[in-house]
Amino acid sequence: MSNPGAYPCDMHCHTIRSDGNDTPLELIEAAVALGMHAIGIADHDIGPPETVTTPAGQEHEVVAYAASRGLVLVPGYEFSTDTWVDDVHICGYRLDWSHPDLRDEIAAAKASKANGYQELCERLTAQGMPLDWEADVLQYSDGQGAVRTRSPGEVQRKHVFEAMAAKGHTPTWSDAKLLVRDSAELNVRRRKIDPLAAIALIHRCGGIAVLGHPYLIDEEVSPEGLPHMTRHQYIGRLIDAGLDGMEARYTYDKTSYRGTMTPEQVEDEVRARYAGRVAFLSGGSDYHADQKKAGAGKIRLLGERGLTVAEFEGAFGSPRNACG
Repeated sequence: MSNPGAYPCDMHCHTIRSDGNDTPLELIEAAVALGMHAIGIADHDIGPPETVTTPAGQEHEVVAYAASRGLVLVPGYEFSTDTWVDDVHICGYRLDWSHPDLRDEIAAAKASKANGYQELCERLTAQGMPLDWEADVLQYSDGQGAVRTRSPGEVQRKHVFEAMAAKGHTPTWSDAKLLVRDSAELNVRRRKIDPLAAIALIHRCGGIAVLGHPYLIDEEVSPEGLPHMTRHQYIGRLIDAGLDGMEARYTYDKTSYRGTMTPEQVEDEVRARYAGRVAFLSGGSDYHADQKKAGAGKIRLLGERGLTVAEFEGAFGSPRNACG
């Protein structure tokens, strides 16, 4: 994989531990091959990997291994929040992974997702788009074509969308996401942590809270128990609750973004509206190693969006924000 225009720091990456297609070791080596300075692993509903095992069978602590390869690795966690507003994702970095409150939330999120995604399969089948929970979602083909099985707690929403595309119900997984999101019959409202509670939890665990892809939030939203409001009013609530940062650079043109702005226009507007209201602005590609999946559609490249080294040091390198 090559990406000559890569930013040296990509703070939003995923691995096979959630819905990515690289192992943690493969992700590290891909970043090293690009000559990158730093990456952030922000998998869903699971803590960061503690170790990696090299092809020679040697086990290494993951952050130390990345450092030995000349790469800064920032462990994180992407919280899916707000049952009633889609795509409110808050990344927590520098968390105390042993904190009981965090462990409880991870367990609750896994249980909620498994129940919700199984119900989604049932609703799709009832709507004439048959999708079997066990045969089509829990079983899957890896990058080498081998059939593998994931546990219900490991299922991510994108796995269901990929299965929908594989069955021919939609052209790509992103089309599947839009189909489900825009259908009252299919959009299962599973339990998600309240975003203000997520920010408080991140801070309680000693971490920093960063709003991912803010413009994937609809322009107008109706949170449960609150008046109808604009996206910017909604984000203002998060800032008032102590949000530390948000992503300014993001691959909106390769996701399910429904607006008409280019990624550069979104970045300009985010900077104009929020620079100075949060401690820092971040950036990332939301890399999933899409190139390993047949029919993946638009492929996000590692470092396609991100930060310069100076921006990274300003956001994540100070004593207050240092991650590890």
